[in-house]
Amino acid sequence: MDAELIRLFDAQNGVATSAQILAAISRHSFERAVDSGVLERIWHGIYCLGEPTEQMLLHGLDFACGKKVPLCLASAAALHGFDTEGSSDLHVLNPPERQLRSADGLVVHRRDGAPLTCVDGRYVTAPAWTAIEVARALRRPRALATLDAALRSGTCTRTDLWRAALEQAGRRGIVNVRNLIALADGRAESPMESEARLVMLDGGLPTPELQFEVIDGNGKLRRVDFAWPQDSVAVEYDSLDWHGNPDALRDDRRRTAALMDIGWTVISIVFEDVRHGQREMVARINAQLSHARAA
Repeated sequence: MDAELIRLFDAQNGVATSAQILAAISRHSFERAVDSGVLERIWHGIYCLGEPTEQMLLHGLDFACGKKVPLCLASAAALHGFDTEGSSDLHVLNPPERQLRSADGLVVHRRDGAPLTCVDGRYVTAPAWTAIEVARALRRPRALATLDAALRSGTCTRTDLWRAALEQAGRRGIVNVRNLIALADGRAESPMESEARLVMLDGGLPTPELQFEVIDGNGKLRRVDFAWPQDSVAVEYDSLDWHGNPDALRDDRRRTAALMDIGWTVISIVFEDVRHGQREMVARINAQLSHARAA
């Protein structure tokens, strides 16, 4: 690769226009570099060296617009630390006086009046606003997972969520999200735990304590995902990762045995229970709660 061209990319955060590249090398060399993957087209007329990172994609947009492009929705949630959906698209706000267009891997939004904050030198929609806006487009279980994750991230409070919901009044999906704010809990440690909790609540179970800590008979601290302490009943969500980890499986069995030794009932649930066997899952937990209260 031409040394002058490398200096150009280094000076521009890893991106350059086709016109700049052609000023340094011949069109034949340019086309050969693109065909071989040395140069990668990331946006119309914008290229980078090799496989583009998300930062390069952003730098390319900035370069094309002449200013830093604000992030929104899933991209803003990821920067704030509470993206639960893992969108591969880059979600940006159309900069003032610019006309960005959506393209493969890029979704351009127009959100007049969306509150912005600066994170790592880039403007993004404010955390609570972002959480509410993302949640509005999701199914109820995933919407609750987003609200839980937003609270867990520490970037916003429940009051902030309420305020953002009021600011987005009248927009599609806002009623469902507003009804979930009171249920949101930053102690939830994964989206599937959030989904499981909503299944329990929709099924009429009492609200469980999350990440409840119990001291076993040996004085060791044990923590369970969901607990009804007054009934000594706990529920543990076993993820797919857990199934493939022998050490985690062994530790979990030891914890369950230790809790059973001090009179606790521990119920294990998995993905299939939460997504496809909600009624049976709720009935199983309710039966144990009823048994404990009758004892």
